Amino acid sequence: MFIFIGKAQAQQDIFEQARAIRNESPDKSLYLLESAYRDFLKKGDTTNAIKALLEMPFQYGQKVDYAKSYDGLWLALFLADESKDDVSKAAIYNRLGRLYSFFKKEGKAFEYLNTSLKIKKNLVGTGELNEARLVQNYYLICATYRELDKPNLGRIYLDSCFLKYDKSHSQIQKAYLDFEKSFILSQEKKNQEAIALLTKIEPWFKENRPSYLVLVYTYWGDIYRSLEDLRLSEIYYAKALDISAKHNSHLDFSILVHERLANLYIEKGDFKKAFYSQEKAKKLDAQFFDSRSSTNQPLLEIKDEFRVEKERQEMLIQKQRLEQLEQQDKISLLQRIILLGALVFLVVIGIIYFRQIRSKYKAEKLLIQRSKELEIQKAKELLELKNKELATSALQLVEKDEFLKEIKNKLKGENGSIKTAEINQILKSISHSNTSNWEEFKLRFTAVNEKFYQKVTKEYPNLSQADQKICALIKLNFSSKEMARLLGISVESVHTTRYRLRKKMKLDRSVNLEDFISSI
Repeated sequence: MFIFIGKAQAQQDIFEQARAIRNESPDKSLYLLESAYRDFLKKGDTTNAIKALLEMPFQYGQKVDYAKSYDGLWLALFLADESKDDVSKAAIYNRLGRLYSFFKKEGKAFEYLNTSLKIKKNLVGTGELNEARLVQNYYLICATYRELDKPNLGRIYLDSCFLKYDKSHSQIQKAYLDFEKSFILSQEKKNQEAIALLTKIEPWFKENRPSYLVLVYTYWGDIYRSLEDLRLSEIYYAKALDISAKHNSHLDFSILVHERLANLYIEKGDFKKAFYSQEKAKKLDAQFFDSRSSTNQPLLEIKDEFRVEKERQEMLIQKQRLEQLEQQDKISLLQRIILLGALVFLVVIGIIYFRQIRSKYKAEKLLIQRSKELEIQKAKELLELKNKELATSALQLVEKDEFLKEIKNKLKGENGSIKTAEINQILKSISHSNTSNWEEFKLRFTAVNEKFYQKVTKEYPNLSQADQKICALIKLNFSSKEMARLLGISVESVHTTRYRLRKKMKLDRSVNLEDFISSI
């Protein structure tokens, strides 16, 4: 009755159950693993699908169906390549290497074993795996050298196993390493040490991996045979065959046991048993390894159809990828051309826009400048006009003062009937009028030339009222004679006032007073 696994059952339980029954019920174990593989594949769980495929070669190996092991391993490798699962790829290459070693294909065997080791070392280098995970690779290479009867090379890798072994990280039990060590010791003629080591590890194999005792007892028998103890040697060879039959395992290895028994019986002189053992070995060899075997013929012909198809697909994918890259390059070039065209267009538009803005700015700036020039010109014209009006008014005041002065002089010398009090009153009014006229002129001048008057007052606070009058009249371009008439002083007094004004303003002789005051 097949074991039923529910969908909710953990995958670890599936693998453990398959391992538990693979020796007693290999067909049931295979059914369990195949069901798990299909289920994982449907769910897209590639990692566990590969794991299920890697468990199957043990069951196929029990029946010495290496062709199916071979197909399953290449299928697993295809999935591992697709999912880029380097850890699984390393495990698959290890199994392929061991598979080829069974058929003495030494070159292929070490090609795959070393490929696995290289992948593992890369993973250790990147920190994805602990260094102790390399022990399994070294162990498998060591075991392969044992089967090829090259113990010296095997010892090199066995030493690496013990050097890097870590129980918490290594994927192999130390008993397997001790078994390999016992073989190397026996080849070095250290038979008693080898027997002691085999005696030590036998209980562990009985409890945990009884089927592996086929190998243990075979090499144990070899040791006793080298010691010329044919009785014990025959006993251990017989034990190996019993274990193989009981657990239906290592059937291919039983060929070697029968060959060893045949040679042993020849030494003992029991040719009947020797003939029987030799015939048994030949039949098993023909069944499992002869090129006439329908089971193993595809493998021995090394057709590798799956691998060839995989390589063809990879080449096709690579070709498609190259075409895709070329197409992407063309698209990228077109995009760059469009982008460059767009950039050139934007630059041209930007230049045109900038020029328009610049032209507009220049026009506005020129307009503002012209407006300011017009305003300044108008202000100057207005100032000149007002100053002319002011000058005219000042001249009128001069004429008025002269006229009044003339009247005043006449009144002083006249002996008419005008009363003295009235004359004094008129004279007083005329004097007051002269002062008022100057104040009126000052107010009007200040209103028109406010900035000039403020600047003169601020920069030259030590100027007297007479000095300020001279400055105002110079600003109006009055001559010395006109100043004398307006101020009621002599021309010499005007010159004296101008000289004092230069000193107060601290002007050099080379500086023209009229030009300096006009610039204020």
